[in-house]
Amino acid sequence: MQDPQITPELIAAHGLKPDEYDRILQIIGREPTFTELGIFSAMWNEHCSYKSSKKWLRTLPTDGPQVICGPGENAGVVDIGDGQAVVFKMESHNHPSYIEPHQGAATGVGGILRDVFTMGARPIAAMDALSFGRPEHSKTAHLVKGVVEGIGAYGNAFGVPNVGGEVRFHASYDGNCLVNAFAAGLADADKIFYSAASGVGMPVVYLGAKTGRDGVGGATMASAEFDDTIEEKRPTVQVGDPFTEKCLLEACLELMASGSVISIQDMGAAGLTCSAVEMGDKGGLGIKLTLDHVPQRETGMTAYEMMLSESQERMLMVLKPEKEAEARAIFEKWDLDFAIVGETIPEDRFLILHGNEVMADLPLSKLSSSAPEYDRPWVETPVAADAAPLPQIAPIAALRALIGSPNHAHKAWVWEQYDTQVGADTIRRPGMGAGVVRVHGTRKALAFTSDVTPRYVRANPFEGGKQAVAEAYRNLTAAGALPLATTDNLNFGNPEKPEIMGQLVGAIKGIGEACRALDFPIVSGNVSLYNETDGKGIMPTPTIGGVGLIADLDDLIAGLPADGDVALVIGETAGHLGQSALAYEAFGREDGDAPHVDLAAERKHGEFLRANRKLVSSATDLSDGGLALAAFEMAEAAGRGVTLDSDDIAQLFGEDQARYLVACAPDAAKALLAAAADAGVPAARVGRFGGDAVAIGGDAAPLAQLSDLYRSAFAKAIRGDMPDHA
Repeated sequence: MQDPQITPELIAAHGLKPDEYDRILQIIGREPTFTELGIFSAMWNEHCSYKSSKKWLRTLPTDGPQVICGPGENAGVVDIGDGQAVVFKMESHNHPSYIEPHQGAATGVGGILRDVFTMGARPIAAMDALSFGRPEHSKTAHLVKGVVEGIGAYGNAFGVPNVGGEVRFHASYDGNCLVNAFAAGLADADKIFYSAASGVGMPVVYLGAKTGRDGVGGATMASAEFDDTIEEKRPTVQVGDPFTEKCLLEACLELMASGSVISIQDMGAAGLTCSAVEMGDKGGLGIKLTLDHVPQRETGMTAYEMMLSESQERMLMVLKPEKEAEARAIFEKWDLDFAIVGETIPEDRFLILHGNEVMADLPLSKLSSSAPEYDRPWVETPVAADAAPLPQIAPIAALRALIGSPNHAHKAWVWEQYDTQVGADTIRRPGMGAGVVRVHGTRKALAFTSDVTPRYVRANPFEGGKQAVAEAYRNLTAAGALPLATTDNLNFGNPEKPEIMGQLVGAIKGIGEACRALDFPIVSGNVSLYNETDGKGIMPTPTIGGVGLIADLDDLIAGLPADGDVALVIGETAGHLGQSALAYEAFGREDGDAPHVDLAAERKHGEFLRANRKLVSSATDLSDGGLALAAFEMAEAAGRGVTLDSDDIAQLFGEDQARYLVACAPDAAKALLAAAADAGVPAARVGRFGGDAVAIGGDAAPLAQLSDLYRSAFAKAIRGDMPDHA
């Protein structure tokens, strides 16, 4: 097959700007082949090169005494003591999930699991953070159903418990849903595997499933806006097979234990191209590949297709030559492909051969570390005007507006489609704060959470970025966990628009400040830009995945309030209603500033709660919906009523930060209030738990009635055309 002629239209179709193409011509001193154009397109797109965000990502705090490996590898690695480490990362699969929701979400799960076990870790937990358009939008029900099915189908078959996440709906996601997938695994701290190749003449080995044409150009597609040609992009979505991935996991862990591996890399975005280039670049070596040896499931595949295919369940490894027979036997036992497809070379070359022809011969280092890097123009988001006062509303009516909305209704419809208990180490399932998974065979546990409030970030990117980190910190603390580290998934619109770039810059500055203040470093992450359709961008959504350690299960806070327990709030309530859930759900309002985040108070109040956890029966952080929503959720989970003393809407539904709601037995409540006074931490009694009604400042409704609304609203909002699992 003859290569197409390189034209300006073809260059643009590969996501390359004219000046970027000129840079390619300068680097190689000639016109590229079609395969070379595809390789540059794959390596220089936003998804792989971070060319718009790299400058700002470098400002984030990424180290600490607990950090074994920060950003730059497949996943971050953090020490949890006793010679063990937790390996984790969050990554987006937004564009594919909008085009083909089931496979897009499924392969997002598969990809993030591979990122974790590529490092030598056995996955123990997954989460997902999902953002969809308005429930009444024509595509939303289809997307919700497909995405949730895809996540469940892959994770359940692979055998990893899904223990947390979030789901939101907003018009800004009508044309561009977000699917952010998180995975964490356990490894021995001294047995982490990295991707940097080493040694000249070492075999480069292809592992796993065969290569097909699915996903060709997927990374480039994920670095562009959508328009009315969206249906034409369906072939760029990969197809996943969780059973093959499970075999690949077991084979890789067995291979690693055999001592055969020099370096190993997941074939994710841009497939064979990206994995080979990154291994060579990190090791300061060149790579020679012979594509005739690549296992293929389709006939007549070109070099271009093989290099850019994003077929799933594949890995690339640099092998110790003397271990070839042993390594091959392991993969044959698991019925997976094992093929030597190349070797490391001393020259700075990426040499691709196919059918005895040179299809690409490029300076390898220029493909990765020398990719374009932009300091894009940006403008700071204007300071929001103060929110106008909300109309009068009775407390129970306000609560109904929240729990009857799909944003704040019970999400059992979603997570009951996931296996939350596989592995038998899940201690706390989704539905009430951070998920918790026991470290198998020990008294330790790990807590996981995912958080962001996009309307805060849109109003005030700096404070919104701080708040996402602070809420993750609080969610882990409320489970009794010491926050260890974070991963971020930065979802934004088109960075070539200065106002969008300003959102990204502001959010990263806020995230960085919060991570530093809370000793909560970023150890891995992903940037997803160009989340726009027909020029309309999503709300800025920098999702923070947090991981915390519970050193002993006796320290876990996972109880439910009992009859007679006192409700206490730790932290100060000023009644901030700007950008609040109540303003949006009850009145359709999105005005005002985000709440200010006092990071010193966040740290002090979190440390106070962890130090006094023995006095606390149950705890939750206060965020969306404020005190009233948190008290209802805590009471409803326990199947008992709650009485709140205040009738002030701002006190009840304000979203001031650095606050927790805790339930304590009466004597413990007295002791906690005394300890708070001694520590200089604000704390106050706000009500009590018990009975069969929710009573707020003299306004009341039966718990059973409110519970029915809370547990049915999600399925009803998405048109009731799916089974109600709640």
